[in-house]
Amino acid sequence: MPASPSTARAINDRLALSLLQEQGPLTAGQLKQLTGLSRPTVADLVERLTASGLITVVGESGEQRRGPNARLYGIVADQACLAALDVRTDSVSVLVSDLVGRVLADGSVPVAPEAGEAAAVERAVELVERAAKEAGASGDGGQLHTVGIGAPGLIDPATGELRDSAGLPSWHRRLVAALQERFPQARVSVENETNLAALAEQREGVARDRDTFVLLWLGDSCGAAVVLDGSLRRGASGGTGEIGFLPVPGTTGLPSATDCSGGYHSLVGAAAIVELAREYGVGPGDLSADRVVGEAVRLAVGGAPVAPQRGAGNCATSPDGAAPDHRPNAAHARFLDALADRIAVGVAAVVAILDPGCVVLGGEVGPAGGAALATRVEARLRRMSPLVTEVRAGTLGGAAVLRGALLTARERAQDELFAAPDR
Repeated sequence: MPASPSTARAINDRLALSLLQEQGPLTAGQLKQLTGLSRPTVADLVERLTASGLITVVGESGEQRRGPNARLYGIVADQACLAALDVRTDSVSVLVSDLVGRVLADGSVPVAPEAGEAAAVERAVELVERAAKEAGASGDGGQLHTVGIGAPGLIDPATGELRDSAGLPSWHRRLVAALQERFPQARVSVENETNLAALAEQREGVARDRDTFVLLWLGDSCGAAVVLDGSLRRGASGGTGEIGFLPVPGTTGLPSATDCSGGYHSLVGAAAIVELAREYGVGPGDLSADRVVGEAVRLAVGGAPVAPQRGAGNCATSPDGAAPDHRPNAAHARFLDALADRIAVGVAAVVAILDPGCVVLGGEVGPAGGAALATRVEARLRRMSPLVTEVRAGTLGGAAVLRGALLTARERAQDELFAAPDR
């Protein structure tokens, strides 16, 4: 059945708005070429979207042509402000942007869970308030249109809420309600951090050419996001990708329903990688904080100095601690080999079940390891599985969660605002 005129107009308008979002300002002629619509149809939709306040003339094309230059149309970016949050166990980061993704303000604060739930929530909400004020979106508390939050843990697919998970701070769940109270007119939503990282890598990072892939998050904790045929898969309980609980060889026990110790997390979680780095003399002797796990891998890839270790064959360092050259040495290579062995165990299990064709190493570890780590994992995978799988290093690193949260907030706002014209 052919679409009704009003439905056809809605489809054409959304197509034009999507192109303006993705490619920036365009002329009516360029919209005609990109959409395949007739000249009168494009003229009608441009007039309709302009009258609705969704697009406006932002300049001229500057093309060589007879007569006046063609007008460039762009989305009215300041019709909505969006906020994106990356909520970790001990910190919160925020970005505030306009509708086309231009960052207007950002910030980050440490959060001390031992201070109590109320103090942690208040500190995080104050951060968002400051960023909104800096972006000019504070006002009466209702000018933030949409807030997207990325957090560790499971998201209930039925309610869209963060589930009460063992090992995660209880203030995470309270934060969502507190933000909704502070910005009552805003649309507040939460998504698993690894899922958001996969979305960001697909839209802006290394997986832009893939409709099917798995992102393996390697940082403070480990997790996986599964994208099949362009769709993010969450599972019946929202637990798709909880790979930290995967039983694997090389651990001292088995995981339990409330503790992933003994699972894959015990091999590739931050604490495990830091301990592995110590074994191979990679990084300073006091390397212990979870946040430096990416730095330990970066040191190995870049050939920065390793800790002195008797009998390890480390390269000499200058008096100021800098390596005489920046080429990885044998200890670095052995560390990367051992780390690749561990990562490949979990990747092989994912590949055997899903056959995604591509695995992206994300979090702090993947981008820090770059091609040096990704090629090692891929080589081991070829020996372990008959399924051809490309392994890529993520390009967005820790910023992927914020970027993914911003993308989801922007899409949600556009779904509402772009449906606004009277058809």
